[in-house]
Amino acid sequence: MQGLLSHGIYVPHYRLQLAETRAALGAGPASGSRAVASHDQDSTCLGYEAARRATARAAVTPAGVAFATSSPVYADRTNATAIHAALDLPRAGEALDLGSTPRAAFGALRAAARSPEPALAVLADQRDGLAGSPDELLSGDGGAAFVFGEGEPVAEVLADASVTQEFLDRWRAPGEPVTASWDERFGAEVYGPLVDEVVRLALERAGIEQPDHVVVSSPHRRAAAAARRRLGDGAPTWIDREVGYTGAADLGLRLADVLERARAGETILVVSAADGADALVLGVRRAAGGTSGTPAGHTTDISYTTFLTWRGRLERERPRRPDPDRPAAPPSSRNVRWKFGFVGSACEACGAVHLPPQRVCLACHEVDRMQDRAMRDARGRISTYTVDRLAPSLDPPTVDVVVDFEGGGRFSCQLTEGDAQAVRIGDAVEMTFRRVFAYRGVHNYFWKAKPVLEAQTT
Repeated sequence: MQGLLSHGIYVPHYRLQLAETRAALGAGPASGSRAVASHDQDSTCLGYEAARRATARAAVTPAGVAFATSSPVYADRTNATAIHAALDLPRAGEALDLGSTPRAAFGALRAAARSPEPALAVLADQRDGLAGSPDELLSGDGGAAFVFGEGEPVAEVLADASVTQEFLDRWRAPGEPVTASWDERFGAEVYGPLVDEVVRLALERAGIEQPDHVVVSSPHRRAAAAARRRLGDGAPTWIDREVGYTGAADLGLRLADVLERARAGETILVVSAADGADALVLGVRRAAGGTSGTPAGHTTDISYTTFLTWRGRLERERPRRPDPDRPAAPPSSRNVRWKFGFVGSACEACGAVHLPPQRVCLACHEVDRMQDRAMRDARGRISTYTVDRLAPSLDPPTVDVVVDFEGGGRFSCQLTEGDAQAVRIGDAVEMTFRRVFAYRGVHNYFWKAKPVLEAQTT
């Protein structure tokens, strides 16, 4: 198997405090919070942000993407291709979806580790449930990504194992908005022996008796808690307190948290209990570096009604404006590197940067002397802005900004995750891949600006 070269995680900075839901519903936990994706994010956007961080820290360019999610944006269409395009990866590579269950996360890790070329495993989910249910209150949104390939690895795969048994624990029929589940006692009875069996197999194959660190992830809370107690991983983490269970991303977030604490020479046992049980044993070769989570002081609390609105479960009065046109496939296909990869052009004669890319330089008027300029990681400052209170939005008002980028280039776009009352000329911003709108089943992805935080989630 290939070695694990780098990782990246992304946790949205919006939080729903559980005390807020308790006040609204009269039941539920009185403390803690869950991470909430913005109104313009979905599992694809969450996965991209994690993948962006993982690839930035890797010394190789992945040739393929394996995307695991239980909340795919599209059915009968590959979602991984949007992440592949937003990363501006070479065309000579595959992009595959592994979905419908959190177990897909382990499948994506295994597929990337077994790839003959450098590969990227992306795990992301946007979790939901009925009002007041554990799935709503104790879940969260987030993403994690891992690059595997040859080189100096952070960790290497010592062994893996899987056991499978058919049983009905959790399910959601196609078209249903939320997941149903069987009695928790039944799931705990089934998962316990499966976890014990897969752990025994993985440790035997790795040739070790006791790992230094243990990661356990499962949608079944009782089974996960019991497995952690037996394996020595019982202490709650920042993920449990601030984020919640993030479905396919949960395994990745927990693994990243341990990688950043583990030291060279130690071993990590990774266990996934979802529709069976899977285990991975990693040997740590060097310090991973990085800091998990959203920086302290950079989270924003939202109300329960705002959460329901963003989730599409509370319909509010919209501005009386015409609906947007559905994005057309041909122009999107012709401009993939610009629309998804945010690749502009720079004049070879004078260095002027153009967004969108141009054939004729607007500064020196040279023709066809352009070279590609990737701008997705560029930072800039707001040169002017306007507040639009009539544009359709789930988070009104809309703020449109003009950004002057460091190193050249000017671009006009929407501002996301910003406060219309607090935005100022000169504010530092960076670019982020978002869903501008969705209409008649088509999701229109493009780039927005967002305020720069002093520290970044890795």
